[in-house]
Amino acid sequence: MDITIHAAMLPHDDPQASLAFYRDTLGFEVRNDVEYGGLHWITLGPTGQPQTSIVLYPPQATPGITDDERRTIAEMMAKGTFASINLATTDVDATFEKVQAGDVEVVQEPVDQPWGTRDCAFRDPSGNLVRIQQVR
Repeated sequence: MDITIHAAMLPHDDPQASLAFYRDTLGFEVRNDVEYGGLHWITLGPTGQPQTSIVLYPPQATPGITDDERRTIAEMMAKGTFASINLATTDVDATFEKVQAGDVEVVQEPVDQPWGTRDCAFRDPSGNLVRIQQVR
């Protein structure tokens, strides 16, 4: 089989703050911004990698969820326990310095993990954990 990762989905609750983080802080390019009923689905990705994207979506628009489930999702997002993504860079220390210069919540400064990875972590404006790992 020939399967690739096309898009990862991350919830957001503030399209402007999410754009500022992913576009301005991380340097991703905006590929699409679809507004429907006051809600935004924003597709972004790393420059030079058009085949791989992140789609920021409004979780309250998910079909089939109840009002109680919507409230639970909102509570989990506020606590930063609903979603996460792992990104990669060749120099995690330099990337950390650039990202932390923005208006971000630092979860973990760069550290060598016992399993062999050096990484750091932030929260995006919606509470999603963004872990950045160094690849050699």
